[in-house]
Amino acid sequence: LVSGLKQFYTYALLPAESFYHTVLGNSRMCDTLVDNNLRVTNWNRKLGCKCQYKHIVDWCGCSPNDFKPADLIRIQQLTRPTFFARKFESIVSQEAIDILDTHLYGHYPPGTPALKAYWESVFDKVDGVSSLSDVALTSYSSFFRLGLRSLGSSHSSNDKCRYEPIGYPVSVHVYFYDDRFQGHLVMQEVQHVGTGERETLEVWAVSQSTLQLESNLQEFERLKNLEVGTDWDPKERIFRNFGGVIGPLDEPVAVQKWARGPNLTATIVWIDPAKVVATSYDISVDMEAEYTQYKPPLQHPLRPGAWTVRVLRMWEPVAETRFLVMPLAYKDRQPLRKEEDRWVHSGPPGNQYMEQSFHKLRQVLKLPSGDSAMEQARRHALLQGRALEDWVDDSIGAFWVTGDVCSTATSPCASLTLCPKSSWSSLSPDPKAELGPVKSNGRIR
Repeated sequence: LVSGLKQFYTYALLPAESFYHTVLGNSRMCDTLVDNNLRVTNWNRKLGCKCQYKHIVDWCGCSPNDFKPADLIRIQQLTRPTFFARKFESIVSQEAIDILDTHLYGHYPPGTPALKAYWESVFDKVDGVSSLSDVALTSYSSFFRLGLRSLGSSHSSNDKCRYEPIGYPVSVHVYFYDDRFQGHLVMQEVQHVGTGERETLEVWAVSQSTLQLESNLQEFERLKNLEVGTDWDPKERIFRNFGGVIGPLDEPVAVQKWARGPNLTATIVWIDPAKVVATSYDISVDMEAEYTQYKPPLQHPLRPGAWTVRVLRMWEPVAETRFLVMPLAYKDRQPLRKEEDRWVHSGPPGNQYMEQSFHKLRQVLKLPSGDSAMEQARRHALLQGRALEDWVDDSIGAFWVTGDVCSTATSPCASLTLCPKSSWSSLSPDPKAELGPVKSNGRIR
């Protein structure tokens, strides 16, 4: 039986979801089957059954949602034996996990650090630089350089606080506090500019909001947020690409968050850094809608620099946000070479992102002349080496700030605190993540 099933399941998708069940159901233990799966699943089929996995499977599969605090009543109301619950995900709701943890094991002692904090590793040197995309490597390296620049400028009279980076990042974490994304933490080796002495520092890079809402919005008071990013998760309603690290070859999506209210129609316009109107489209928002999103099929490469997305009502501005398409300092993890790679910064063929041209909208949108911006874009596309790095840093520095810098060991730069003593650092204590030996009563706390 097992051999036959192994052969059958060799050609089946997701075999782990039924292989063992089929084996046990056809074994001598079939009479011991208990008609209870001993688990509770957080189904929200309105969000989880949007056919978002059609590119993977040939049916419209559903996926359960992560538990949030409001969903925990499903666990509290259980009357049948239950040992498992799914799904939980700290980057979606650490609070839900903390509530359940407190229910099972009691409160932590007063003053316990990091109870609302969460760190998730997105890169470690053992993964190898080849595991990073070019836009990730570009952004992480720039975050770190900007951190060193901030440290040096704030201590301009102190040569002991001047460093230059060595090699590639050692580790990168995304940092959350109170279920809100707080930024990227990039750790890398440095050497002191004067002495050549080596240290390892960690930089905290924080993204800045660029949303602007007009006054007198009338029915558009419903609009609560406008955001552009990649890896939109329609089930959990978050961008999985935290902080919006976007490159010229990515496919960004614009997402609007709404309160309930009257039906309305909005016009969405995308404008590139050279004042080229990339696309324009209308969205219908019904009274119950909470989110609307659309990923326009833009021609690549996207022109690097600060893009603008506007929400319009009868061609009058309602809201605007800016997002960065980062210039790339690397191609296939190697420094960009002038002739071969300049196309990646040159914008789309013919400066047109869609089959339809939206040039006539420039006057309606009251855009300034794009001649100087286009000439600057052409000059930027030719950059390489240190000049390219400076462009990358200036671009990222307009959207990100340095939260803090710490050192993994005692540093000659007296203003650098130790990372284990910096509450934001990936090396700071996290008692809730520490698992000791199982106690005699089967509990871990």
